[in-house]
Amino acid sequence: MALTPGARIGSYEVGSPLGEGGMGVVFRAHDTKLQRDVALKLLPDHFANDPDRLSRFRREAQVLASLNHPNIAQIYGLEESDNTRCIVMEYVDGETLQERLKRGAMPVDEALSVARQIAEALEAAHERGIIHRDLKPANIKLTPLEKVKVLDFGLAKSLQDQQPASLSNSPTLMSAPVAGMVLGTASYMSPEQAKGKATDRTADVWAFGCVLYEMLTGHPVFEGETVGEIFGAVFRAEPEWNRLPPDTPEAIRRLLRRCLRKDYRHRLQSVGDARIELEDAQEEPRLESGGVAHTPRFRGRLAWISISILITAFAVVAVIKDFHSVPSPREVQVDINAPPTSSPTSFAMSPDGQNVVFSGTLNGRSMLWLRSLDSNSPRALAGTENATLPFWSPDNRSIGFFADGNLKRIGVFGAPPQVLARAPIARGGTWAPNDTIFFVPSNSGPVFRISAAGGEAVPVTQLLPQQTSHNFPQILPDGAHLLYYAQGGDPEIRGVFVSSTGA
Repeated sequence: MALTPGARIGSYEVGSPLGEGGMGVVFRAHDTKLQRDVALKLLPDHFANDPDRLSRFRREAQVLASLNHPNIAQIYGLEESDNTRCIVMEYVDGETLQERLKRGAMPVDEALSVARQIAEALEAAHERGIIHRDLKPANIKLTPLEKVKVLDFGLAKSLQDQQPASLSNSPTLMSAPVAGMVLGTASYMSPEQAKGKATDRTADVWAFGCVLYEMLTGHPVFEGETVGEIFGAVFRAEPEWNRLPPDTPEAIRRLLRRCLRKDYRHRLQSVGDARIELEDAQEEPRLESGGVAHTPRFRGRLAWISISILITAFAVVAVIKDFHSVPSPREVQVDINAPPTSSPTSFAMSPDGQNVVFSGTLNGRSMLWLRSLDSNSPRALAGTENATLPFWSPDNRSIGFFADGNLKRIGVFGAPPQVLARAPIARGGTWAPNDTIFFVPSNSGPVFRISAAGGEAVPVTQLLPQQTSHNFPQILPDGAHLLYYAQGGDPEIRGVFVSSTGA
């Protein structure tokens, strides 16, 4: 039975069609009971009328519906009415990654941000034993709020009889040397998947590498006019690594090579490891267009922090004329038993020296943790999922941080998080004594200031010619000046600068 706009299936009022592929037609619909928009995917008749296959699909849909992750488009269930069977799914607004890539390759930072969210979605699914098997740009949505949503988790495993509509957008059906058929999309299928062999989560790792390569270059890894040509390249050809942009971090180049190894036994085994590499690459300041510094990542960041601290000390002497020497503080050493983290530099000591906040991961969830130096155990701060680069308010009562493309603040003593401004590619923040926050929302602009209560963000620094960005601001003790690190192609205009806050 075909759906038409205005029809009803149970409590769902069918709206306009959203797309069509080998798995059927997808419609936007309205849930009249819960008053929300959903997506309805009409199953092909030859599938929906097969009792055995439908029973297996129902069981799998229950597993898929249990996936609850911000980067996964959720399946709400199955709806049956008048011999029409539909999958009820979360409606996701925005364009697909495939549509975005028609306009060309992404900037490196944007591509890494999208890839990190895809990796988080795959990691969450793999932890529950669910493998996508058909990851591709057409199955990835980019919302207007720059959130990534991965669609159709696990459907490729169950829906095995659809016919392809095109090589780049629809699942491709191929005969297998074992019983049954193998589903995937030719350009993104791993060698073992294309041969019809048993697959595991490393098939998703391969597809993830294909998607990341395409985001960075604007081209699929393996191209051809026919399925046979594409598979020939998958089996025998190496990716054209020279297509990667010059400013691709070396760690990302290495990650792509590990994801796209043809022998799955030598391939990256966990997409969680890919996520860690991506997070490290996002936090690593790229000093030159040719890539990042070649020192080890963690040691390099610690060296940069140490240099910044030394420069801060000299800058304070130069800027604050009435500076008086004070006795050296007593040295204190503290060991903190923290959850594991992929962001070791996301920590901050409170101004009074009594508390430390840091990023940690527990049960697959990354968030901020607060530890009093008088306590032996930290506590998680609810509402800080995916938080990075925390910084304290001068009164020790609030913490600023970046998460989900926003600058946020949260009270230490239970106040809920508050979104202050957009910050899609954050590069640090600092909180001044007059309750003003200075922050860098992207990797291609100046330092901004905003009231800690919210409001309009306005720039306070100005890029010099050939400077590309001002990063990692730090307020100085007088509250009227701040330091920041300027990036650019000319060594003469790179380095640490001091500026008036304009407050």
